[in-house]
Amino acid sequence: MLRGRWIGVLVACLVVAGVFAFLGQWQLERAIDTEPPPPGMTEEVRPLADVVAPGEYLPEPYVGQRVETSGTWVSGDFLIVSSRFNDETEGYWVTGQLRVDENASIAVALGWAPDLVAAETAASALESEAAGTPAEVTGRLISDEGTALSKSDNPYAMPRMSPAMLLSQWNDIEELSVYRPYLASVEAPEGLVDINSPAPDELSAVNWLNVFYAIEWAVFAGFAFYIWYRLAKDRWEVEVEEFEERAGTAS
Repeated sequence: MLRGRWIGVLVACLVVAGVFAFLGQWQLERAIDTEPPPPGMTEEVRPLADVVAPGEYLPEPYVGQRVETSGTWVSGDFLIVSSRFNDETEGYWVTGQLRVDENASIAVALGWAPDLVAAETAASALESEAAGTPAEVTGRLISDEGTALSKSDNPYAMPRMSPAMLLSQWNDIEELSVYRPYLASVEAPEGLVDINSPAPDELSAVNWLNVFYAIEWAVFAGFAFYIWYRLAKDRWEVEVEEFEERAGTAS
């Protein structure tokens, strides 16, 4: 181990272990949030523009944040999303495109219906009464659920609440900027039931996944030293065997 070759290998292992230790420290620093969101932050109603902008992903601390915004309902875009649960009862959501700015819209889940007929009736009523009219909406911001293929005979049926899927069926979308999250309204229009959208769980100040990664990097750093020790010992054992063979031949 004191030979120049193995001292060089040790230095290389020290460099590798130092890199691993730095990465572990970096992960540990990220694991502990020194400024966690204050309790009940999501229940404070904030302007939509203060929380997220069109095209941006919703930051984790703001998932479920109550916001308020105003705009105009776009005609022809009161669409239905299936597989929606309210108090463990499956049903449908009626959604709408709320044009909050000249070139920006957000998808809004307006309310829940227990069956498709009730959802279609409510959507027709909204089309005739609300389309093109100004509206003020308060609700929770929720991240896009992602797209999914329809399992029904209707290729336009939507089993998930996804602004990207809704956008493919919306009207008047040329040069339109769309919010990535959607808004679940806290108050349903007539003919629909309020969406059950409880406050999200409070975020922990410790990210345990990052703590696990930090431990992994520490193990990797220790493993670098073990490799050096194992290589040097293997070489020593080879030389001992060669010495014993020469000794045996000489005798």
